Amino acid sequence: MVDIENAFAYCRQALADRLAEPAPGRIQILTGPRQVGKTTLLLELAEVFGDQSVYAAGDDPDAALPGFWERCWAEAEERAQKKTALLLLDEVHRVPDWAVKLKGAWDRIRRKKIPLHVVVTGSSALRVASSSRESLAGRFERLTLSHWPASALASTFGLSAEKAAYNLVRFGSYPGAVAFEKQPARWRAYVRESIIEPAIGRDMLALGVVRKPALLRQIFAVAVGTPAQIISLQKMQGQLQDGGALETVAHYLALLQDAYLIAPLEKYATQVVRRRAAPPKIVVLNNALLSAMHQEGAPDPKRDASRFGQWVENACLAFAVNQNQQVSYWREEPIEVDGVFEGSWGKWAVEVKTGRFTMSDLRGLLEFCRRSPSFQPLVLTAPGDEDIAKKHGIRAVSWIDFLVGGPSVNN
Repeated sequence: MVDIENAFAYCRQALADRLAEPAPGRIQILTGPRQVGKTTLLLELAEVFGDQSVYAAGDDPDAALPGFWERCWAEAEERAQKKTALLLLDEVHRVPDWAVKLKGAWDRIRRKKIPLHVVVTGSSALRVASSSRESLAGRFERLTLSHWPASALASTFGLSAEKAAYNLVRFGSYPGAVAFEKQPARWRAYVRESIIEPAIGRDMLALGVVRKPALLRQIFAVAVGTPAQIISLQKMQGQLQDGGALETVAHYLALLQDAYLIAPLEKYATQVVRRRAAPPKIVVLNNALLSAMHQEGAPDPKRDASRFGQWVENACLAFAVNQNQQVSYWREEPIEVDGVFEGSWGKWAVEVKTGRFTMSDLRGLLEFCRRSPSFQPLVLTAPGDEDIAKKHGIRAVSWIDFLVGGPSVNN
């Protein structure tokens, strides 16, 4: 069975281990989507260190006041005079010139050998990563707290594996939204106001590289309206109210990816030129974004089987992306493969079939594996349909089991 990473538990343990080392160690930078537990993790660390910790948030109103940065460091360094202390800077990317300031402060405590650990978080991958690479080279270690898998939902909220997988498809996996799932209006408001709007309206616009905010929002809307679909940039461009060059559309898709919202998958090809020339397959990295933006909300698997199947495919591909697998798709008209996985799970060609199917529906999967024999074929089926593929010697697992345990199969 493959190892399914519970990113929250992994990051918690990794930080605990690193903060147990002599201080000052390297700066710990924790990045990831909004509302997946970064602040919760910092507050847990603050509780462990007690009076020897200082917590400050870059998006707090006080952060805009003169001297905010200096006061945080002065207080942390004062506490470090007694014994090892911990400075926690949440949403650090909201502080102007944070990377330069952090470099200067860290270099100072290193020179003075002040026993102070530093942990910072940021929700914008682009801003945090680029700034840290430019100014903090050799001074930091990075951890990513990704979107939660179904197994984390099950263990945290006491759900069965089946219930956790179904909920992930219909409502996504933001832990803070779970309590509102039986109140659709409240749930949708939470996702829109606590996740989507801050990510697009604040984090991304603060980067200073979005000159057409309305166009960015339209591209996001088109993307969440076409989950697990191959769509050319030209076709996407035609659905936009505001005009935008193809380069701008591609750039904004990349920004949405850096904000942990969208993943435009490339076509699998051995030649880089062919791979980049193909249209992307859009994967929304958390199904909560689909449900919050769709007028009818989450699909019922019986009344809206087609849309539910599309959302299952999106959830399966997003799961692989969020588990740090390299994910692409393959298509040679008229056949295609839903997903091509490479990484710690191994090499898999994956077809998602939530309805009844025959072997003729797997022609693309078999042809791809004939051309690329290093890949194993895998069919993700509705529960109970696994034998349709297995009796022909093709590995199969239900999409529920896949979302819980990955591509583990027992033939």
